[in-house]
Parts: sequence; C-alpha cells; structure tokens
Amino acid sequence: MTTDVSTTAPSAAPDHATALRELRAVLSQENYEGAVRCAARLYDALPDKAQLARNVVLVAYGGGKDSSYTLAFVRTMQLILSQEHGRTFTMRVATNRHAGMPQAVMDNIDRAYRSLHLLNDPDCELLLIDGQQVRPFDATLPQTDDVVGRNRLDILMTGHRTAADARPTFCNACNLSMVNSFGLAAGYDGGVDLIITGDSQQEQRDYYLWVTRLARRFGLQPPRDMRAGFRGFLASLNNISQAYFTDIHGPDAPEVIAEHAITTDVRTGLQFFSIYDDTAYASGDHWELLTEHLGFRFDDIAFSFTESDCGNPALMAHLRALKCEHRYGQSYAEGLAGYVEFAISLMHKKEFPPQLVTLMRERYEGRADQMRAAMDAYAAQAYGLTEEQLVAMVHAPFTEKGTNLEAYLTAEQPDLLPHAPLIHELLGGSTPTTGVAAAQVTEHLEEITGLTVDQLKVLYTSSLRLPSPTPVGGELIDAILEGDPHKQIVHTRHSADGPVVPELLSGR
Repeated sequence: MTTDVSTTAPSAAPDHATALRELRAVLSQENYEGAVRCAARLYDALPDKAQLARNVVLVAYGGGKDSSYTLAFVRTMQLILSQEHGRTFTMRVATNRHAGMPQAVMDNIDRAYRSLHLLNDPDCELLLIDGQQVRPFDATLPQTDDVVGRNRLDILMTGHRTAADARPTFCNACNLSMVNSFGLAAGYDGGVDLIITGDSQQEQRDYYLWVTRLARRFGLQPPRDMRAGFRGFLASLNNISQAYFTDIHGPDAPEVIAEHAITTDVRTGLQFFSIYDDTAYASGDHWELLTEHLGFRFDDIAFSFTESDCGNPALMAHLRALKCEHRYGQSYAEGLAGYVEFAISLMHKKEFPPQLVTLMRERYEGRADQMRAAMDAYAAQAYGLTEEQLVAMVHAPFTEKGTNLEAYLTAEQPDLLPHAPLIHELLGGSTPTTGVAAAQVTEHLEEITGLTVDQLKVLYTSSLRLPSPTPVGGELIDAILEGDPHKQIVHTRHSADGPVVPELLSGR
C-alpha cells in the first residue's frame, strides 16, 4: 500500500487504535487478511488520496446479522487505513427504517455502533432515514406517523389485490423504499464518492439488467440521456415505482403516489465498491463477533425466519395460518406449522447456522396460540391492524368487482350479507349511494377492512392477482417478483375434504 505523504492533520478519533485491536481479536485471521486486501483496493478507488477524510463512503445498515458483519468489516477497513496513513475516509452509515422494524433492531444497531466506537468518531456519519426524511441516527427517535400510515396502507391495498400473498403484500413497497433510501443517503449533504456493497459484480449486473428490462417491458424507461449509471438506475426504478403505486392506490391518489417517489439526486458517475471477494458471509463463521462483540440479540419478533431485522415474516406466517383457518377449513395451528416448514426450508437454503434454525423451530413448535397472540399484538403495535382486518385481506372480497364478496360475508360477516347488493352498488356504482343504510354499511366496511370506501372502490375496479406456479406476467404487480427465489410449491387442501393440490407459497 502506498504511503500517504499528505500533511493534512490526522483524524481526531482517539478510539481508532482501540477499535482496531478489538476487531482483530474477534475477526478470523482469514477475514482480517481479507479486510487488509480490501482496504488496499478501496484506497486505490478513492478519488482524493491526499486528503482521505474528504472521501465519503456509504454503507447501508439494516441492523440484521449480515449487514452487521458488513458494517464491522468496512469499519475494519477504515481503521486499517487510519493506522496506515494517520487518517482515513469518512464512513456514512445509513439505516432505512420502516414500520416492520421493531425497537429491538434499533437497539441492536445502537449496540453495534457503540461496540465499533462509531458514535463519537468524526470520521463517521450515522444517518436514519424515515420515508423521505434524513436525520442523524438516534435509537430513541420514535417511528414517524407518516411512515407507519404509508406502510399500513401499502400492506392493506396490496394484500387485498393478492389475497395476502406474502411477498408482494410486505416486500414490494419495502424493497422500493430501500432503493430510495440508498439514493437519499448517497445524495445527502454533498453526496458520497462510493457505495460499499456486499453483492458480487455479477449480482450487481443482474439486478441492473432486471430493472432495465422491467422498465423496457412496461414502457417505463427514462429518456435515453438519463439512463446511464446509478442515477439512470434510480430514474428507471422511480418510473417503475410511480407506475406500480398508481396501480395499487389508483390514479386519483397523487399525494400517496408522490410519497413513493425515488430520488435521482446523486452524483453523476457514482460507483459501487464490492467487498464480496474479500470476505465470507456465513454468520456461523463470525458468531463471536456478532453476539459477543457487537451485542447482537435475536429478538422474538425482530428475528423472524430468514430475516433478523424485521418482524414482517412473522406476520407472513400469521396471514398464512389465518388463510388456512378461514378459507381452507384447516386449523390455525395446521396452517402455521405448514408455513414454518416452508420458511425453515428457506433458512436451510440460505445456510443459516443450525442453532438459529433450531431456535426458530422451537419458538413455534406447539405454541400456535401464544404465537397468534404475539403476532396479533405486533400487527396492532406496528401497523394498527386488527385480526379482523387481516382476515378480510386473505379473503380479498372487494377486488375484481367483488368476486369473493358473498363468500366472505357468508363466512365472516353474515349480518352484512343481506346488504351485498348495496355494497356492490356503493363500490361499483357510477353515482354516489346515499341514505341511512348506505352510511351504516360504509362505516361497517371501513371498520372491518381499515380502508376508506374510496380505497375500497379502487380495489373494486382492480384485478385480483393470485400466485401461480406458472408466471402470468400480465401486470406490473406480477412482474416485479418474477423469478423471486423466496417461493416454493407446497401441497395442501383448499377445503376440509378436498383433494391435495399444489399451491405456490411465498414468504421470508
């Protein structure tokens, strides 16, 4: 590594030597040597070698086990350069928070920052992104009402469109929000020089090509002179996002659609720097680093199946169990057990440490009633959702001109069944329906669904998109998760005495 001959004052961070010594004690020799190699490559990629602190490098940190290791690895690189040159680059760490991120995740992040000596280091910028708002990180900041409301509405509207199919219901909006947070963090306060990623170059190319092809397929490409680089990637995704949320929320909800805009305000030519070839990601290989040094704790809600920074997979299991109970003639416990087996198979595919797989299996085994209560409480706390509203979502009774309405009312709301013609008129009529009965039915519908009658009207004129073993691909909502690996064919009964049939199940 070339010696830095700059006379610029060294970083004023007294904990660099201590922090590096602590990390060397918990990193394997292989991973520490990888950090040394990677630091040398990063040094060569930085634009201002004379004044290293002027180089700003972005690391996205979700608070899960893998991103915690990535953060520690990049911190090690930063400290190695500090030791080598007497100064180092500025590390900007950005956390995108959504309503499905419990306080336990924020606490894990805070402990990691303290363990790595980041909080008082002038060479570190720690950011928290809530929706479109960027603030300095503070684990005690409450979740913002606008983000909770937006996440809740996205879940309800997408869930009704897909009969609560897990991946689109919870992940479509979240994934688009995550990309937007990259753009917000990359453009904040003068911008960054590089974005650190754990993805391989092939994975980066594949994702870029997927977005480009999706935009081309649906006529959503930006102008030709705006397609290059990361900014062009963001512009394509912004067009996809705007089209997607117009479909989900309807064209008469411009404010809601605008809230899902993806920023493109980043530096021209902004590059990604991959650490993929220099490190190993299997969490079992750095267990001591995670649990002892970083203080990572696997909370009952925050650690759910294949995610260690999000409670939504627990709600995915809950919704599957509710669907089996309320639509398929099975018990809640049977539906939950089936989802647990599916999700554990995903954990095996992702090479989760055996102790975490065992922990997850034991958490659910023979505890359906306790987990149901816990997930109902979490749905209420995180999103303000009731079990009654979740049950309505799994029936999807209003979508596609109320094709499932009568079946839903018969099973769940028999007092409303005589009013089925009025409900069709309320939601599909060309003129407003008035009167005492209409007002009472409207109030009841809004209570049991958590949606306004105007939002129910959007669903009524929208198509029902059910998961299919063979890609249908006719609409953007289908195409977004084509080829997604978090799916599996399961065999189940759709009625108590019915035949065993194949069904495509998605989740995390």
